[in-house]
Amino acid sequence: MRISRSTAGTVFVGGALVLTLSALAYPAMLGVENTSSDTSRIIANTQWGPLTEADRDFVVKVRAAGLWEYPLGEMALERGTTAEMKEVGKHLLVGHSGLDALCRKIAPDLGITLPNQPSPQQQQFVATADSKSGKEFDSTAVTIMRVAHGRIFPTVASIRANTQNTLVRQLADLTNDTVLDHITVLEKTGLVNYEQVNFQQTSPPKLPNDQLTPPPPQPGSPVLVLKPRPDLNINTASPQPSPSGTVG
Repeated sequence: MRISRSTAGTVFVGGALVLTLSALAYPAMLGVENTSSDTSRIIANTQWGPLTEADRDFVVKVRAAGLWEYPLGEMALERGTTAEMKEVGKHLLVGHSGLDALCRKIAPDLGITLPNQPSPQQQQFVATADSKSGKEFDSTAVTIMRVAHGRIFPTVASIRANTQNTLVRQLADLTNDTVLDHITVLEKTGLVNYEQVNFQQTSPPKLPNDQLTPPPPQPGSPVLVLKPRPDLNINTASPQPSPSGTVG
């Protein structure tokens, strides 16, 4: 069974993998084959500084995140049952279109090939949310996204602290602001169960690599562009503090 969704310049195809909320996690590696267990290994020397395996993986990871979170943002904007959920949708669309533009700008300079589709696991994240409606859609989408953003946040900090490449550092700066903004608006929905989220963030499932890796783009295919949304008038750089407390 394949689930197709095409909206606002994005294309999403859902896989057949069944994934429960208890198995949600952000993949550790995306879109690349590991040639070394040492991600600090320098794979290229560029005019912007050395590029390591971790740097390359990070650029691909940020690109892949947008390929599934942008469609989920469209769903939240269209189908969210509260003003807070619609605000989540706006922030996802604006934040990931900005990150995607920077990924597409720096990738050719760094010799990095970007995927045009998310991984099967990420496709299933969207399919899982898409299968819900009403309040169940809200809570499912928030849980999926909050776990994903919580998983990637430490990676962003590590890249920012350790990269010697100025282009990757620029992407890490923007990603840090964007992820923090998204975490903040997700928490403002009042739907985050912190105990559940913390467990899922620290106990990711062990999935085969083919479920965690976006398929390579077809040779000669154009790079998919996530549509910019300046019409939404959203600032994703300076989030306000989120409310405290738990739901569950």
